[in-house]
Amino acid sequence: MFRTALRNVLAYKARLLMTALAVVLGVAFLSGSLVFGDSLGQAAAAKATDGYTRIAVSVSPDAPPGGEARQAGIDARTATALAGVPGVAVAAGRVDGFAAVADRDGGLIGHGSSHQGGNFAPGADGTDPAYRFVKGAGPARDGAVALDENTARQGGYRIGDSVRVATGKGAATYSLSGVFRTDGTRLPSGGSLVLFTNSAAQQLFLKPGTFRSIELTAAPGTTPQQLLERVEAQLPKGTSAVTGARLAQIQRNLATSDSDTMSQILLGFSAVALFVAAFLISNTFSMLVGRRTRELALMRAVGASRRQVRSILLAESVLIGAGASAAGIVVGTGVAALLRAFLASADSPSGPLVVSPVTVIGSLLAGTVLTVVAAWLPVRRAMAIPPVAALGTAEPAAPARAGSLRTGLGAALALTGTAAVLYGALAGGKDARTVIGCGAALALTGAIVLIPLLSRPFVALLQPLLARLHPVHGTLAARNTVRDPRRTGATAAALAIALTLASGLSVLGASAARYLDRATTHDFTADYLVKAADGGMELAPGTAADLAKKLPGSAVSPLDQSTRYRLGGTESILTGVDPAAIGKLLRYDVVAGSLDSLAKGQIAVADFKAKEAGWRLGQTLPLQRPDGRHGSVTIGAVYRADPQSHLMPSITAPASLVARYDRAPFTAAILVAPDGDPDQAARRSVVHALGDNPALAVLDREGVKAEYSGDIGGQLNVFYALLGMALVIAALGIANTLAMSVLERRKELGTLRALGLDRAGVTRMVRLEALIVGALGATAGTGLGIFLGWALGRTLQESVEGYALVLPWGRLALGILIALAGALLASLWPARRAARVDIPAATSAQ
Repeated sequence: MFRTALRNVLAYKARLLMTALAVVLGVAFLSGSLVFGDSLGQAAAAKATDGYTRIAVSVSPDAPPGGEARQAGIDARTATALAGVPGVAVAAGRVDGFAAVADRDGGLIGHGSSHQGGNFAPGADGTDPAYRFVKGAGPARDGAVALDENTARQGGYRIGDSVRVATGKGAATYSLSGVFRTDGTRLPSGGSLVLFTNSAAQQLFLKPGTFRSIELTAAPGTTPQQLLERVEAQLPKGTSAVTGARLAQIQRNLATSDSDTMSQILLGFSAVALFVAAFLISNTFSMLVGRRTRELALMRAVGASRRQVRSILLAESVLIGAGASAAGIVVGTGVAALLRAFLASADSPSGPLVVSPVTVIGSLLAGTVLTVVAAWLPVRRAMAIPPVAALGTAEPAAPARAGSLRTGLGAALALTGTAAVLYGALAGGKDARTVIGCGAALALTGAIVLIPLLSRPFVALLQPLLARLHPVHGTLAARNTVRDPRRTGATAAALAIALTLASGLSVLGASAARYLDRATTHDFTADYLVKAADGGMELAPGTAADLAKKLPGSAVSPLDQSTRYRLGGTESILTGVDPAAIGKLLRYDVVAGSLDSLAKGQIAVADFKAKEAGWRLGQTLPLQRPDGRHGSVTIGAVYRADPQSHLMPSITAPASLVARYDRAPFTAAILVAPDGDPDQAARRSVVHALGDNPALAVLDREGVKAEYSGDIGGQLNVFYALLGMALVIAALGIANTLAMSVLERRKELGTLRALGLDRAGVTRMVRLEALIVGALGATAGTGLGIFLGWALGRTLQESVEGYALVLPWGRLALGILIALAGALLASLWPARRAARVDIPAATSAQ
């Protein structure tokens, strides 16, 4: 039986090529995702934990009750005492904080929020074991700094050059003393690292004579655990110690979390690709079984049992699945290697390609089992072929319509799924998205089952258009499409799955983008927003005042956020602003009172906050802070605001009021409207007034919009690219269906050619068939995707006020056009083959 199965696979290798290719692509997606995820995770973990082996014990201060851990430190006396603990070889005090480096044009070097500053802590030999200098040496005076190798290369800096560095204390120019290499404990991927002297780092990031942590190296013969026990016995109150191995484990978990998330996303799209491939496999085996009816019946007639016929066909599917899966693993590994090489240029952690046995075995099993399962139903139908069928001279006719059991099951699934989606969308609740997800799975399955039933009415709708455009070819194409509804439905279903996901993502993405647009720029009437570049630095409270002095005639206001207030018994956040300028910088829709009340020391409250707390205009509220400060404030205005707005405060207060209760409020941003037109010269004047600080971003209206909503489009484009694999497999399914259909209809095509239909007419007919199938799948998928996008959007409306459904007609139309273009491309080879049918041979075939 195995030899028979192998012979059949080789005999039908051309017809099985598309099926094998679909399995190859699906398994390549799966194995590539696993290899890429494992490689990325191992590289990230290796980089994040590199260097902890030299740290036996790390001592750091506990976070104070207020939560402001960045201000905590260890004094020099404690550091000296720790250095004297028996078993300590070296005690290195570490200081760190935010520091950004400018290139020669004033731009920020590095990306992400990993712009770090630290201290060079040389030992008795003048070296610091955390850093390996490749040029120059560590800073020996406060006016000098050292840069990591990648930052120095990007900035084009050499030893002795002037380097502009920004910290929380502002920007200053330093002399470059050295260039170094370090490990992942100091420098995350894509970031920059600046080394200062001990005194300079303490002055910039903490206070003189204090360290952020103390790193202890064990002397020979002392284990980290022994040293930990000795250190803990002498630790002052408010500090704690942990071994380097424990720190490495924590960093490993943090580093691999992002790669795990990416792997899960890729695996989800791999499952979609494999699910789509299952339709192609099932379709191909159905057509092959139909073509081999007499062969299989003859096998039964000469004594083969049903079990033997089933074993032969299943063995064929195992051979195809295993062979294609092995090829898919090779292709997937290559794709993962290309992705690693591409991302390595973007400062991704580098490392070897990881191809684990679990990946190989899992991918091989997934592809093989998928092929066998997808072939099971066609094999069952083959087992039912009676031996007497071998005596017939014609192939059994394809089913004219879907069976009643299939129709009933599909209708039940579709209705149940639709009801669940509607219930989740309309009833809401914490489990609404879970209900919608389960309902979506049922509805999509039901739609797939029902597509064969829908093919006839859909083609009937298109037939008048086809008959008007191409009377003969359109009519023939329509009839050929509905000749086998199951085949047409299975082919269109693969396309429908991809379009459902793509259109659903488009609806959610467009709706979220519109909402974020309103949440950012709707209330923004200033010309520029000044904020920390990449969110890495807190703006000093006095920055806005200095900017206002340097830009006379301009409207400037800080957004000073101050937390931990008990206002009228309610936990609240106050945002301090300049009462004279804020009305020109943010759009306040005042519904009660006047914004002029800010100048009188009163506060303005958003309507949702007032409703939530039960406050009213003119009410005087007691104010209390955790440090014991207390007082009272009066509500002078109520304004309409979106709770999710990134810029509009929930409570607006004069900056002088906030300063009275908070010595160091967090300046989230500064709003600026320069005197005159907001052109490039005005923007440059703002940048110059800020001290040409590379850590401060000056954003115009479009920049503000991109800052908060620009990632959505990029993420959607990534998802669309991943769904492209499913579309490619669906296109292969169309090509395979048409190719097999051409083989089945050789006699018919020969007869049409004999009756006068030329080669161009045959080509046009086959292409129209492909377009009909593509249109069916695209229409069903787009409609279902819009429905699911609406349902999921409804669940967001409960927590995101102002979210509204947006139908991106352009993206939806583009998706349908891409699907139709893919169907048309898939028809090129089958159409060419149909046009070249030999007329005498075809008309004489039995």
